[in-house]
Amino acid sequence: AFLPVFVYSLKVSPLIEKISDHKDFKKLLRTRNNVLALYSKSAAAAESSLRLLSSVAQEVKGRGTISWIDCSDTESRKLCKKMKVDPNSKEKGVELLHYKDGAFHTEYNRAVTLKSIVAFLKDPEGAPLWEEDPEAKDVVHVDSEKELRRLLKKEDKPLLMMFYAPWCGVCKRMMPSYQQAATELKGKYVLAGMNVYAAEFERIKEEYNVRGYPTICYFEKGKFLFHFENYGATATDIAEWLKNPQAPQPQAPETPWADEENVVYHLTDEDFDKFIKDHSSVLVMFHAPWCGHCKKMKPEYEKAAEFLHVANDSPGVLAAVDATVNKALAERYRISGFPTLKYFKDGEEKYTLPHLRTKKKIIDWLLNPEAPPPPEPAWEEKQTSVIHLAGEDFRESLKKKKHTLVMFYAPWCPHCKNAIPHFTTAAEVFKEDRKIAYAAVDCAKEQNHDLCKQEGVDGYPTFNYYNYGKFVEKYTGERGESGFTTFMRTLRERDHERVGKKKDEL
Repeated sequence: AFLPVFVYSLKVSPLIEKISDHKDFKKLLRTRNNVLALYSKSAAAAESSLRLLSSVAQEVKGRGTISWIDCSDTESRKLCKKMKVDPNSKEKGVELLHYKDGAFHTEYNRAVTLKSIVAFLKDPEGAPLWEEDPEAKDVVHVDSEKELRRLLKKEDKPLLMMFYAPWCGVCKRMMPSYQQAATELKGKYVLAGMNVYAAEFERIKEEYNVRGYPTICYFEKGKFLFHFENYGATATDIAEWLKNPQAPQPQAPETPWADEENVVYHLTDEDFDKFIKDHSSVLVMFHAPWCGHCKKMKPEYEKAAEFLHVANDSPGVLAAVDATVNKALAERYRISGFPTLKYFKDGEEKYTLPHLRTKKKIIDWLLNPEAPPPPEPAWEEKQTSVIHLAGEDFRESLKKKKHTLVMFYAPWCPHCKNAIPHFTTAAEVFKEDRKIAYAAVDCAKEQNHDLCKQEGVDGYPTFNYYNYGKFVEKYTGERGESGFTTFMRTLRERDHERVGKKKDEL
């Protein structure tokens, strides 16, 4: 459709699709799965929105579509009526509606800014940006490395910078206190925030030792002094700390479980074999000091050990091995997740038990030791269309495919377990397309540790998109089948459009 003359004078992007016919609009929704439609009561009412949406269209090219319906002429009025939209009822005479996978999804009601609309179209179901919260108006929101350098160079007041990731739960819990402190301390101190999750910020993360989120850094006259590490902070805590900022105090090391008073037998690489031979029935918990599930299970395990210790006719004994210290044992028994429970009978390994987490379950099982149900085969052992890659063949495999979405995961991670079936189904959808691959890397395997670090993996799952082996961007969209397939379908649509254009030029 032809755009009005004034639209060209505004330099409106040709990427904006002007539509007036109902069938054309239905076709657009059928062929594009991420559409933001601007309905206006007249061309004049749409003017400022079109100027902004032209920039948005450029930013989301290939990932989202912007369309414009001017409800003022007869044909378009019919379309607006069929879609049950009346921009005349709106104060500015415009309405923005979003359509996803061919159907109405939601009215766009976030901030009408380039950054917010782009963020919305890249992840229509994601949370609003931090700066969209009116309570966060006194936090200085930084978007780029250039902005960060400029801020540090010009700001004379003491500055606190929160480096965060949009999905981080601890960050979300702390943000209200942080923004309250920013308002209360305005004029004396500057509190800033920067989302550094994207791969483009690797240099900043390296420079300020961002190993997890949030990482909060304190600066004076542009110079980084130290980290602020009180994550449970209230606005008062932040204000008090800023009056007398100090480097974080080293935390007292945690007492190893083996050094605590308990009746669990703590075994090592040296005494393990002798102990197993000397005791006919032994349940061994392989654990790691940092493992949350192990800490949760520890008191139950100790209670069960005490019960067995005083029982007249004990069905067995309980032992534990710190797999991070006793690496020979961890390797011998292929320990890849924690806690791992193994049962030994008459000196021989008999069963791996995934399901004993309470005192009652442990004792009941030892009274009647039975083989557990067979474990679910590992993801890579199943016949699927996902390609499983390792360190040595990673880059070479990716170079063969135009579009590859790689899932970096750990088998024990709950978010990964949730995403795996959706990712696998998406791979199945595109299995006939030789230019597309869905691949996975198990970061828990030692051989992949360096690869995962090199690819910017700092949490599980991490999804990276590669074009002929070259990293392009992190995928931060929806982790369901439709999210994974929509992402790839959009890339292929873009390919077909380019081919079409080349043919037209010929």
